[in-house]
Amino acid sequence: MNYKIISTGSKGNAVVINDIILIDCGVPFKALKEVYKGLRLVLLTHEHGDHFNRATIRKLAQERPTLRFGCCDWLVGQLVDCGVDKRNVDVYNPNCRYGYSDFLLVPFGLTHDVPNCGYKICINAPSGNTTFKNIFYATDTSSLDGIEAKSYDLYLIEANHGKDEIAQKIYSKEKYGEYSYERRARENHLSKEAADDFIYSNIGPNGKFVYLHAHIEEGESFDNDS
Repeated sequence: MNYKIISTGSKGNAVVINDIILIDCGVPFKALKEVYKGLRLVLLTHEHGDHFNRATIRKLAQERPTLRFGCCDWLVGQLVDCGVDKRNVDVYNPNCRYGYSDFLLVPFGLTHDVPNCGYKICINAPSGNTTFKNIFYATDTSSLDGIEAKSYDLYLIEANHGKDEIAQKIYSKEKYGEYSYERRARENHLSKEAADDFIYSNIGPNGKFVYLHAHIEEGESFDNDS
């Protein structure tokens, strides 16, 4: 099992799993030029442009007319509007299991300001090995309460902000009457502390995690090493 982060953050999100599954499609088509021909499934989470780039989805549907797209019901109409043939759309219900030839997936609901979901993916290991590799993907959510993913191999999880840091930024801006978009970020995105709580209550001894979707201002940096 391998993964490639094409992009993560407010400027665009796209992650490729095992060279065949694209999760989120919020980047320009040119960012996918090295991977799009090998894709078998594009998983979408929600309608925000940094996760659902309409021009790119339209181009993918044109270049790969048999490519499958997977989503929950709230995105079906938007996919069709982008030119995706409805016969190529796999519609999921949250918390139900869906089987493909060599992987399984379970979408689960996430709390955001629009309908949103994450994905649990189990990929059959190569060379006939029957062991599954388990991946957990969740971004753009204020909470992971009630969700479990015990002893997964890979956690791709939002760690948008530090609670103390973002609180100080909100205070500093609002003190001088400035607009604070950090308030919306805090209300709709997972903090690093909450991400860590989830990871350490679920991860096993051989698990790996990667922070996604960090809130970064110009001149700042965010440690994304796991």
